[in-house]
Amino acid sequence: MPEQRTQIDGGPAGGENLDLLETRYGNRFLREEAPAEKLPAVGMPAVEAMRLVGEELMIEGSPQRNLATFVTTWMEPEAQRVIAENLHRNFIDHAEYPRTAELEQRCIRMLADLFHAPGETTGARTQGSSEAIMLGALSLKWNWRKRREAARKPIDRPNLVFGGDVHVVWEKFCRYFDVEPRIVPLKPHKYTIGPEDVEPHVDENTIGVAAVLGTTFTGHADDIVGINDYLLALKRERGLDVPLHVDGASGGFVWPFLYPHSEWDFRLEQVRSINVSGHKYGLVYPGIGWLIFRERADLAEDLVFYENYLGKRDATFTLNFSTGSAMVVAQYYNFVRFGYDGYSYIMHTMQANARKLAEDIAAIGDFTIIGNEGSEQLPLVAFQLAGAQRYDEFDVASQLATERGWMVPAYTLPPDAEHIKIMRALVKQTLGRSLATALAEDLAQACATLKEKGSLHHTDRKRVHTNTGF
Repeated sequence: MPEQRTQIDGGPAGGENLDLLETRYGNRFLREEAPAEKLPAVGMPAVEAMRLVGEELMIEGSPQRNLATFVTTWMEPEAQRVIAENLHRNFIDHAEYPRTAELEQRCIRMLADLFHAPGETTGARTQGSSEAIMLGALSLKWNWRKRREAARKPIDRPNLVFGGDVHVVWEKFCRYFDVEPRIVPLKPHKYTIGPEDVEPHVDENTIGVAAVLGTTFTGHADDIVGINDYLLALKRERGLDVPLHVDGASGGFVWPFLYPHSEWDFRLEQVRSINVSGHKYGLVYPGIGWLIFRERADLAEDLVFYENYLGKRDATFTLNFSTGSAMVVAQYYNFVRFGYDGYSYIMHTMQANARKLAEDIAAIGDFTIIGNEGSEQLPLVAFQLAGAQRYDEFDVASQLATERGWMVPAYTLPPDAEHIKIMRALVKQTLGRSLATALAEDLAQACATLKEKGSLHHTDRKRVHTNTGF
């Protein structure tokens, strides 16, 4: 008997047969639009759902060529296994998962020691530096209000002083929590702030000054020592005790290993709190951040809440409640996996590759490197076009992405340097020497292409806040 074949083309019968054959040979999502507006009436097998999600994400950029984000895009297979095995644990449930809570406290103590805390301290894990900054700044406000109330002075006009080189979260805090932002504008050829910039803005209503260790824009640090010395003189001469918060979102895991003798942390008397992103140079996937206080008194007690409905009485000091344990465990994994020597080796390797990349970009002849050779800086290269061209940095970024898939951002600086255009290439663990060389070669080719065809854009560029994965 001849083999019977199913007719699959033509007419209504063809459509019916396709539906039948789909269960054996196909996947439903191949012939349907992906659900986008409402919950589908009927689900699909797990393997089909997995493939659908995979298809949707297939056109995403390659994390290894994403030199825009500060966020970690690669971890060891062993770390990935640790993460996968702890995704189901709710971190906040300390009664059920007490060892996870203990790992958090170990990380806090290790960071406090790394940042030279003088004695007993406290802190918290957060979703990232954005939450850590919100919490740290709230504590500054509460402690300022307590001091003002004790002195029987008004508490209705708090202000916070910081430079234009900060992440947008500082402006968010001021808007959300009714604090006047006193933003020090940047200047051409001066992309960080120092004591002379801060002084005109500080008064008795200043809840604190924020200084950045490793800016988003160029990777350099504010003059934290100079600002600390000014605040000490202010306390000594005028009796104003204005605390200093260090935004170490990126630099907190870099400076201790690349510049261990540079004082920016709790070795400086007025530094009362520090935030750092574990999911940046802490080498953990998002999202994990840390807030460390100099001493317990720097955490305003009114901001600590106590609850007992998860089985035991616990103190909570975070904006989020339920959250996963995986990234806390992953941070502890990194600490015990690498130790001081391991982190130091990784940071020095990234720094060496960044310096080589800077040399290669400078050798192209079309760019100027931002920053003095040997200056303290994150492992990155900030650069801009030298001289007048028929194209600008935004054109170079677009051409580089189009030709080779590199994500190297172009942006403008904050006021009063908003006319300055910059590009920035982050050098992380995954950008080895050969890839750094390839990037420089592709950058040179992008410039050669633009010299022939000119600008790709004709609209004005206004500054937008760059997303650094806080």
